[in-house]
Amino acid sequence: MNEEMMQQVMATAERLANAAETLDRVLEKLDAQQEALNAKVERIVAAVEDRLTDGSETNADPSEGRKLQERVAELEKINEELKAQATRMARKTLSPLVSALLSKTSNEIGDKLDPAALDKTLQALTVEQRIAVKAEMARAGMIE
Repeated sequence: MNEEMMQQVMATAERLANAAETLDRVLEKLDAQQEALNAKVERIVAAVEDRLTDGSETNADPSEGRKLQERVAELEKINEELKAQATRMARKTLSPLVSALLSKTSNEIGDKLDPAALDKTLQALTVEQRIAVKAEMARAGMIE
């Protein structure tokens, strides 16, 4: 190799070394920016999670969020009660228990029942069962 080519190779190697140093500095700056952005994202995520666990919305008062959650829970409970009541009210036939009791206490199904005889017959049942039987009989129009 001649001296002129050596100088060109040396100049090229020097330029490559300078370019590598510049790239290294740029990468360091990018890493610093990335770390800053990650820190900001982590703070934002933490703030959002705190608000979600508190039950509040972005522009709402935290107490309003709790009130809304309580109201939702209350409405869900009422909804379940209404569904249960609707299923009870949908029954069109008498249960086997009521039919058996009627056959023991009445000669004809169309007759109105004597309240004293009905109470005596239902004594063996619990209070809840008596109420349920009387409710079914009232719906069927057998008692008043």
